Amino acid sequence: VVDTLFPVAKGGTVVVPGGFGTGKTMIQHALSKWSDADIIVYIGCGERGNEMTDVLIEFPKLVDPRTKRPIMERTIMIANTSNMPVAAREASIYTGITIAEYYRDQGYHVAIMADSTSRWAEALRELSGRMEEMPADEGYPAYLPTRLAEFYERAGMFTTLGGAAGSISIVGSVSPPGGDFSEPVTQHTKRFVRCTWALDRQLANARHYPAISWIESYSEYVQEISGWWQENSGGEWIELRRRIMDLLQQETKLQQVVKL
Repeated sequence: VVDTLFPVAKGGTVVVPGGFGTGKTMIQHALSKWSDADIIVYIGCGERGNEMTDVLIEFPKLVDPRTKRPIMERTIMIANTSNMPVAAREASIYTGITIAEYYRDQGYHVAIMADSTSRWAEALRELSGRMEEMPADEGYPAYLPTRLAEFYERAGMFTTLGGAAGSISIVGSVSPPGGDFSEPVTQHTKRFVRCTWALDRQLANARHYPAISWIESYSEYVQEISGWWQENSGGEWIELRRRIMDLLQQETKLQQVVKL
């Protein structure tokens, strides 16, 4: 569902919106292990303490499939649990992206797992309230879209001054309250990213993981990476992808008829 239907290129940005328990953190764990990145920066922003503990216990056990070395050797953790000060939570996203830029400038390919940008936006809202600024949608500050844009626009492919290629790819999860994708953080984030893996509560309840909805998700990187896929799939990828999407949409229509 990721590589074939909704792929992301190096230097790309992805948002993973999903309600509580739909598997956002698990997708980021899987990408940390299997993505073609030299360095992983994992930002646990406002997450539950037990989730960060799981990461700290599980990651040292994971083995990098390419180097056969512990995955922890190329992973940087930024732990800001939900009980930590609001200012620290607001700073955690910037800390992560700055560290990523440091390694990118050395010619590394870096993947950032920001979990979750909703908690960061909530910290922003809290600080804004304390500074008595005028609130906008749902109490978030009016500059929320600007801050989100400033964060996601720091991703991309670069050529360093030494002539090497480096990149920063961002995978940001969003935890909309009640799984409502129309709330401000999800809506504004979708404006600035080119790929969305929307998690479906029904798929998660049916234990279908990853619970990425093939109807609500999309990727704008298909054209960019189609050349690579055509070479590596014997020229069949575009046609197979189109057929898969057609079948899935037909299934959705049939399910609606059955419900009627």
